[in-house]
Amino acid sequence: MLVQELSIQTPLGGIYIKKWTPASLLSETPLILLHDSLGSVALWKDFPDTLAKVLSRPVIAYDRLGFGKSDARQALPSNQFIEEEAITYFPQIKLDLEITNYILLGHSVGGAMAVNIAALDSQCDAVVTISAQAFVEEITLHGIQIAKKNFQNSQQMEKLAKWHGDKAEWVLKAWTDIWLCPSFSHWQLNNIKQVYCPVLAIHGKNDEYGSEKFPEFIVNNSSGISRMDIIDNCGHMPHKSHTEHVVGEIKQFIKEV
Repeated sequence: MLVQELSIQTPLGGIYIKKWTPASLLSETPLILLHDSLGSVALWKDFPDTLAKVLSRPVIAYDRLGFGKSDARQALPSNQFIEEEAITYFPQIKLDLEITNYILLGHSVGGAMAVNIAALDSQCDAVVTISAQAFVEEITLHGIQIAKKNFQNSQQMEKLAKWHGDKAEWVLKAWTDIWLCPSFSHWQLNNIKQVYCPVLAIHGKNDEYGSEKFPEFIVNNSSGISRMDIIDNCGHMPHKSHTEHVVGEIKQFIKEV
């Protein structure tokens, strides 16, 4: 396995990228990972390496600006931050890495970003969402409120700082302040009908941040071949709690499409 780390410069700062390339390739089309609201490249842990080996294709992950090893941001993201990732940041990454066709895999808000990217770019061959939000539910807000309260514990913040350094407080606010803001309550995946590539929506039956209405919305409103996989006894992190199942579903989905 060849593992490469690099950084690209955008007008707003440097973005950290990591790439896993197995020795034997079935396809050179990369799978690109988009992390969740508190996530980072490092927090994917062994998942990218496993995917690269099982799928026999390159896997790329990056830290969004303000997260992980990417440069810090001062102001909090706007209410359009999900759409802005597709318009502003991802095209720069694609250009700098000289990527043409690709597959996206997004977890949580990363799944919503993946949908927005696919809606704008016909070179996206397929999308896999894991625990993706499609709009704002009461269960979403309740879960975030609980998490925000838990982060008042200094030990929780220390854990977050392990992955984001002195950006940890900004990372937390970028999640809780935006999602709990009343002006964000009407957000939803407005671009889903412009997604024509195949979509697989994976969701845990006991997801603490969203019901099965999320994957149903994604599958029922996308314009291409789509299906969902609901996992019993599973919360918001299927790729960690049910890794073998999730990887198997992704492998089968890519093979089918």
